[in-house]
Amino acid sequence: MADDNELTRRLDEGTVICAEGFLFELERRGYLTAGEFVPEVALENPEALRTLHIDFQRAGSDVVEAFTYNGHREKMRVIGKEDLLEPLNRQALRIAREVADRVPGNLVAGNISNTNIWDPNDAAAQREVRGMFEEMVGWAVEEGADIIVAETFYYAGEALAALEVAKASGLPVVATLAPMAANEMSEGVSIVETAQRLEQGGADVVGLNCFRGPDTLLPHLREIRAAVSTHVAALPVPYRTTPEEPTFFNLSDVRASVPSPHGRTFPTALDPLYANRYEIRRFAEEAHALGVNYLGVCCGASPVHIREVAEAVGRTTTASRFSENMANHFMYGTNERLPEHIKGLGATA
Repeated sequence: MADDNELTRRLDEGTVICAEGFLFELERRGYLTAGEFVPEVALENPEALRTLHIDFQRAGSDVVEAFTYNGHREKMRVIGKEDLLEPLNRQALRIAREVADRVPGNLVAGNISNTNIWDPNDAAAQREVRGMFEEMVGWAVEEGADIIVAETFYYAGEALAALEVAKASGLPVVATLAPMAANEMSEGVSIVETAQRLEQGGADVVGLNCFRGPDTLLPHLREIRAAVSTHVAALPVPYRTTPEEPTFFNLSDVRASVPSPHGRTFPTALDPLYANRYEIRRFAEEAHALGVNYLGVCCGASPVHIREVAEAVGRTTTASRFSENMANHFMYGTNERLPEHIKGLGATA
């Protein structure tokens, strides 16, 4: 286990990159079900999860985040597999530890997140949520996690409860919010106020993740960075959200000739709405220029997006060996060996 102050020490000195987005990427690779989005891959296909962790690691991620998002008790009840809860969590944590240990300095993150049953008016539901957080954080501590990531909260109260449980572990905590399209937390509390309350509650890093792409996450990120003194996190989804459609839940695609059978682009028909790698790089550059040092990409991320984030802050990663080199492209390159009549096809190809 890393020293307790390792995360903040490294953020004081520079950038920490964290790859998220396992749900979408593993669904694309055929290892979990869209809609359910339960991380059974940790038990059923551990090599697939290990490979994705390594791919993100090669791309520049400093944090190997255990894939336990949606691996909480309520979600396992929904699919009738509550008996697999603890084995799934422990296996995901052990895989993360194994991969992190390949690269000196990598950190393992235990993960807790939105439970989908938090109710600000139901004390019993709140107690149940706290219980779910407590068991998951407990397993993360026992399996040697270095930090706890508490993420994707759209209720301020749930985020604060998660922080309280995570802080009790004694580990550094990253706490990130994911406000819905109303541009406030679901109880009506402002995003900035919630970030400030997380800072006051002892979070080592506060910020935003998921739901919003670069263009609709950045304005709120600026406000948070100006309002808190602690380190700030930014992990957008790689989709072209807009002020009119600020989250990826209701993005429209008017050019789709075959719409999704469930009537919306989220989550299986978002592909044409991807931000390109250069847009992700620009976001990382802009966020970093604001003083945001904890950077990554969330649902929809692939290793190339993480590489763009890493290179945007001046890193050369293992995967940078394969960064773009259009000079040798057969039509668009500049290499002197390329025939002019073939390069001439480029404008009409």
